[in-house]
Amino acid sequence: MCKATGPSGSGVQRSKKWLSAPRLSIKRRFGQLRPPFLRFRSWQLLKPLAKAGLHPTTRVSRAVYTRAPTRLLSRLWGLLNEVSPCDGRVLHSGRTRGSQIDQVKGLSYSLENFLGPQDWRDLEDSGLPFLQQLGISPSNRLYHHVIYLAPGDYHRFHSPTEWSIQQRRHFPGSLLSVSPHVARWVPGLFCQNERVVLSGQWQFGFFSLTAVGATNVGSIRVYGDSELRTNHSRHVKGKYHDCSYTEQHGAAGLVLAKGDPLGEFNFGSTIVLVFEGPRDFKFHIKDGGRIFMGEALGAP
Repeated sequence: MCKATGPSGSGVQRSKKWLSAPRLSIKRRFGQLRPPFLRFRSWQLLKPLAKAGLHPTTRVSRAVYTRAPTRLLSRLWGLLNEVSPCDGRVLHSGRTRGSQIDQVKGLSYSLENFLGPQDWRDLEDSGLPFLQQLGISPSNRLYHHVIYLAPGDYHRFHSPTEWSIQQRRHFPGSLLSVSPHVARWVPGLFCQNERVVLSGQWQFGFFSLTAVGATNVGSIRVYGDSELRTNHSRHVKGKYHDCSYTEQHGAAGLVLAKGDPLGEFNFGSTIVLVFEGPRDFKFHIKDGGRIFMGEALGAP
């Protein structure tokens, strides 16, 4: 059952102890064929500010950029652009610090704001620390991995591991650029943007995959979820919309194998993985490195 809400289980036993990237590459370079007038980047809105002597990190520049009509521009762009997958780049990965995630070096945001209240879980005490609400075992750690899909191409994303999705939460919001240039100076960028959070369990415990919208992203689609509607003019920022996959698919939720098709962006954006893992988990790809479908992110 899916429902709208106000402002913001058991594990699956598997044998393979490694994590591979969502689908980030099928066809390439089609985006290079677009005529110049279609190569819009929202950060280009900052150029007039720079010419006027305002540095992008100033409060005035941020205010102007974050109030730009990027949702409207993105809906219009979605009518013009289809089907052009490309590769991704690791924006940031590592351990969480308490319930804080690094956006980039020097900027962080809270998991509470990013994932939202865990009121869909059967918790006896809703006042527990957030990591305990997620069910993180004291013997494990929580990790995050952010994959940036450069603008100009269409993307599908696949299941990065074997897991079961129990809950989908859709946050309407802004559609600011998620490029590394913007991520360095807009605090809480991923918490401001429209996003779809898929939460569930894998062999080590909690696992989530979040598809974050961005400028020119006309839609985020999750296969099999016909009720999901993103970037809609009637959506109200500050509310979120829940959908229980355990009610739709049974107690285990939506069970996916590694590599199963999961969803798609209409134009490219960012995927954020937040997951529980053993203390000796190590990432294979460094920040800024390229990553491709099927390539291992890391292993214990």
